[in-house]
Amino acid sequence: MRKVINISIYKGENFLVAEGMNIPIVTQGKNYDDLMANLKEAIDLFFEDEDLSKYDLDSNPVIIANL
Repeated sequence: MRKVINISIYKGENFLVAEGMNIPIVTQGKNYDDLMANLKEAIDLFFEDEDLSKYDLDSNPVIIANL
């Protein structure tokens, strides 16, 4: 099982964008603080009531964001 959720962060036209590399999550924010808050919420909502093993993830994965 994987222990890491990989996130790619890049600058969009008007906002910073975070996109999951191994899970289907995309969110945005005006600055890094907004982006991180939105990313945490998106991940929490995505995995709410989900079995992480369905995504081949450890029960407590680490999030690594690459700029």
